[in-house]
Amino acid sequence: MSDDVISTANALLREKGYTERDLHVHPAPRGKALLKGNKILSPLSDEVGLVLRVVQELVPPSAELGGMLRPAELRARLEL
Repeated sequence: MSDDVISTANALLREKGYTERDLHVHPAPRGKALLKGNKILSPLSDEVGLVLRVVQELVPPSAELGGMLRPAELRARLEL
């Protein structure tokens, strides 16, 4: 199931205009996923479902991204 969620997250990133080099979700140990690439300051690692939620709700389209994504800011926005 986590492979399907990771594939879905990556498809959403492509739809938003990101290349694999810019932003991509990778599988990580213990059922986690890793969001990393040139457009994020440092990798974001968390449960697969949460990383999908970040991609769906918080990652803007590539054309609208003004700078770098920051994991701490993404996490703070999740808690609102």
